[in-house]
Amino acid sequence: MFTVIGIMFCGIAVGYFFRKVEWLQKIGKPISYTILLLLFLLGISVGANESVVNNLTTLGGQALLIASAATSGSLLAAWGVYHFFFKERNWG
Repeated sequence: MFTVIGIMFCGIAVGYFFRKVEWLQKIGKPISYTILLLLFLLGISVGANESVVNNLTTLGGQALLIASAATSGSLLAAWGVYHFFFKERNWG
């Protein structure tokens, strides 16, 4: 996992230093298509895995619970930041 994160940060550094190179600015669309292809291939891999497909209802329920909790926590944190830092207060 640290290898993947390290490679990502190396890519960020290279992108930062070479951000004015013209052909690097045109690479966004091919990268998006590559990511979509990888997600499609990941879906094929998951669909071919019998244990994942057989436990899809359990895994889906857990995923829904985790996603709901994360979204609720993010909304609560955003409300708190807005309320304490950005909302104008009437001091009387």
